[in-house]
Amino acid sequence: MSSPKTLYQKHIDAHTVCALDDQGHVLLYIDRQVINEYTSPQAFSGLREAGRSVWRPGTALAVVDHVNPTTPTRTATMPDAGGALQVSYLAENCQAFGIELLDILDKRQGIEHVIAPEQGFILPGMVIAAGDSHTTTYGALGAFGFGIGTSEIEHLLASQTLVYKRLKTMRVTVAGTLAPGLTSKDVIMALIGEIGASGATGFAIEFAGSTIDALSVEARMTICNMAVEAGARGAFMAPDQKVFDYLQDKPRAPKGELWRRALEAWRHLKTDAGAVFDREVTLDVDDLQPMVTWGTSPDQVAAINTQVPDPQQVSDLILRRDMQRALTYMGLEPGEPLNEVVISHAFIGSCTNARIEDLRDAARVIRGKRVATHVRAMVVPGSTEVRDQAEAEGLATVFRDAGFEWRQSGCSMCLAMNDDVLAPGDRCASSTNRNFEGRQGAGARTHLMSPAMVAAAAISGRLTDVRQFEGCL
Repeated sequence: MSSPKTLYQKHIDAHTVCALDDQGHVLLYIDRQVINEYTSPQAFSGLREAGRSVWRPGTALAVVDHVNPTTPTRTATMPDAGGALQVSYLAENCQAFGIELLDILDKRQGIEHVIAPEQGFILPGMVIAAGDSHTTTYGALGAFGFGIGTSEIEHLLASQTLVYKRLKTMRVTVAGTLAPGLTSKDVIMALIGEIGASGATGFAIEFAGSTIDALSVEARMTICNMAVEAGARGAFMAPDQKVFDYLQDKPRAPKGELWRRALEAWRHLKTDAGAVFDREVTLDVDDLQPMVTWGTSPDQVAAINTQVPDPQQVSDLILRRDMQRALTYMGLEPGEPLNEVVISHAFIGSCTNARIEDLRDAARVIRGKRVATHVRAMVVPGSTEVRDQAEAEGLATVFRDAGFEWRQSGCSMCLAMNDDVLAPGDRCASSTNRNFEGRQGAGARTHLMSPAMVAAAAISGRLTDVRQFEGCL
């Protein structure tokens, strides 16, 4: 009998074309790829220069999401010349190579890691690669997704395969019950804070445990999305009935007999009893507090009702130096209460937290309240379909009445690659995934937190414990 296998091992074994050496390198078959306008141009140029075609164009889906404006009125015009060139070149390439494109005016347009699941393009058991590190999001559906570079995109388009090195395996067991006001964003931020920004480097993470089981599929996507911020090259969860229910009515999901057969296969996608992981981590969330970042790395995180840490209390000299640099950039002092840090901006959006459940969470907090007069607050839905649904549910009205800008879908202020950019010194409460120096604009300061926490900060004008607001319960 074969040895028990982890879910990761099952995914890789099922997609291995052949072994390439005894060091774990294999030629890996990729089921599907998602392409955006920002990371694909050089790959297509390489194909053109070599005279190669796309091997299986039907396995690719292209989308415009990084450079497009998110102004309240949708327009196909790109105000930036470089962005306009990227968008037009993507359209040219999709036409030439036979790839489906959801362009800026398509009713299905949105951030790639939001629209791919909502269209049913991602299914359990698949292996997906894309030119974006947050392709790990798809693990919430029982798929295995990972980010790749431009040269790998070219190879993938030409051959439907990639040279791939097997990863070590880590199981993160999350146990306990999340208190009111706590979300999956707090869970993953706490984990990153515990194991560090490189704590999962070289690993694929499988999330398990009663807390994960209790989460919605969209909440699970947030966890898998941010696992890369701990260095993981992949993250996923065994698909369950919640996943199957989520997928059943999606446009590209199998129908009829194909759906029945798919379910039969998907129910076997789980780690075998007795399978051994290279590392086991346990996280108890019974006493978890709402989390915010204070520094310039996602692992520089603390509970909202604590203080900015003091680097002098840290014995590791390299860590102490990194903390000091972060505090200087962020304009914070050791011992300063985090819940007294005043913000200038509040941003709800990104592939991490811009799905309909995220908007509902934020709307519950702000209903009947007003954004602080000194704060500019924005909501950027993750897709046009999410935006339409939020408008149908009255959420858009709640946001507008509170003083939020209600915008079109796109990556927006997550990465300052469009016209949604912070100025030097601006301080933003943000539902995004990265708080690196300059991430939201040169000299801008970013504090990561859940959408509900962003909503609370927007109202109070400072970093705030969302649990003080009745709407969070």
